[in-house]
Amino acid sequence: MERRKWFKWGTIVSLLVMIQLILTGCGNGGSSEKDAAASSGNTVVHIGVQGSTGILPYAREKKTFEKAFKKAGAKVEWHEFASGPPHFEALASGKLDFGATGGTPLIAGQSGGIDFKAIAVTTDGKKGNSIVVPKGSTIKELKDLKGKKIAVAKGSSAYNFLYLALDRAGLKDTDIKVVQLQPDEARPALDNGSIDAWSTWEPYVTTAVFQTGAEILASGEDLNINAPGFLIARSGFTEEHPELTVLFLKTYEEVRKHFTENLDQTAKEIADAEKVDVEIISAVLKNTTQILSPATDEFKKAHQDQADFLYKAGGINKKLDTSEVIDNQYVEKALK
Repeated sequence: MERRKWFKWGTIVSLLVMIQLILTGCGNGGSSEKDAAASSGNTVVHIGVQGSTGILPYAREKKTFEKAFKKAGAKVEWHEFASGPPHFEALASGKLDFGATGGTPLIAGQSGGIDFKAIAVTTDGKKGNSIVVPKGSTIKELKDLKGKKIAVAKGSSAYNFLYLALDRAGLKDTDIKVVQLQPDEARPALDNGSIDAWSTWEPYVTTAVFQTGAEILASGEDLNINAPGFLIARSGFTEEHPELTVLFLKTYEEVRKHFTENLDQTAKEIADAEKVDVEIISAVLKNTTQILSPATDEFKKAHQDQADFLYKAGGINKKLDTSEVIDNQYVEKALK
């Protein structure tokens, strides 16, 4: 199959590599923090978080990780990101130890040589990504996207989803105009009509539907696209602190169980904290499957298929063996 030059990912991969080289050369930030932590006798665990409706944002509000790690003689620091790709810039610099992202940023990170491991699966991803259009849009089918402006956060799981959806409709990138926007920029653009569609993930999908009457053109469930999400970890941290890696996963599972077994209570707490209608949060939570699992053969295949698609489409410049970054040992211990 001829490789179609759909993705403009060369710049993303180059950026990741450049950041890694620059920060390694400077030897700042991450190493100084580690030295300070070592001298004080405390390990500082850096956790990345995005959005406000997932397990990690909820745990941050509850300070569950702080309590668990304090017992182990460690401290927790949180770092907020708008999407998955910035997690890997922070991993490359040694300023992040754990985070949660979709599969596409993992592929970009692996292609860019970032040293990390995917230590657990958090969702099958079928309901995670969707393409939404404004209320009253003339776009009714995927083929109607031809000639339209579509916003997406490049390098995110929604970016890969967009191109998979285009492929299903027989379209190419030259048939559309991609507008690179993070969620906080894309939503206003959708509302004011400066874009025609938006490829994004929860909670942004449901929020747009409830608040503006936006319509879902296609979801991962509609297209049967299995795109697992992962918990990621900096390899240096897992090697130096395997027991804290297991503790991180045990704590995540503790929060996840409470979160999923008490959805009504959870939705109200998040809605109150974010000052959002509880009906919106409830819908978001019901549209998001939260799990904690090793990467099964099914999940591994789905992730490998995603990487193969990106390679064939020209999104990455080399074929990857995605199993090289998957490490189930810690989650298997945590779930025992």
